[in-house]
Amino acid sequence: MKTIAIVTGASSGMGTVFVKELLKEKNADEIWLIARRKERLQALIETYGQKLRAFALDLTEMSSFEQLSATLETEKPNIVYLVNAAGAGRMGNVETIDYDAHGFVLDINVKALTCMSRICIPYMKKGGHIIQLCSGSAFLPQPGFSSYAASKSYVLSFSRALRQELKDRNISVTAVCPGPVNTEFFQAAGTEVHPSKKRFMVDADDVVKKAMKDANAGKELSVYGMSMKFLHLAGKVLPVKLVLAVANRFLSKK
Repeated sequence: MKTIAIVTGASSGMGTVFVKELLKEKNADEIWLIARRKERLQALIETYGQKLRAFALDLTEMSSFEQLSATLETEKPNIVYLVNAAGAGRMGNVETIDYDAHGFVLDINVKALTCMSRICIPYMKKGGHIIQLCSGSAFLPQPGFSSYAASKSYVLSFSRALRQELKDRNISVTAVCPGPVNTEFFQAAGTEVHPSKKRFMVDADDVVKKAMKDANAGKELSVYGMSMKFLHLAGKVLPVKLVLAVANRFLSKK
């Protein structure tokens, strides 16, 4: 039986870095790359070899899940890694963002991740790993980034529940919760990185290496950096109203 890894959002950012890390693993015969931009996927194949296989799919369209599901049913591989790295965000107050943009964020961060998990789980065996790209934003509401943070709270809750459901099958689920990462994300979100966040910006390679290590160890969370670890702790022990007040005051400073 062929063993594979699947990476969504593989054409850029964290997804591309996960592809590079997965190439170091020895237990996948192929790595399936899922993203909308076919030319970028083809460039990855030309750079890193024929072990990669491109699926130019738009995960906001249900037909994409039907196409992937049909391919899995035909080939019946063993999925050893599923990395849900596709993600989107839009910055600004709720009323300043078009409702289509809110819908796009939820389609990618919530619906696509859920559907990919559902489609792939039947093809996973003992020792498989699901890696869900979450965010430090999952730990608390984030005014000015509300739909994104709320969607990542969903990802965290969903991942924890799914982890329990799959525990007896020895399939691990790891939610990766970094802070700001140096990728194309903020440009796609339509904004510059807030000056107060730049000091916490981390390198995607470091986040992904830790995520892979934590996933292979079967951990529930992969939290990179002391600032995000502090935020995780603060969100558990302090009143939300207090943490939000401090965060708003901090973010108001240039």
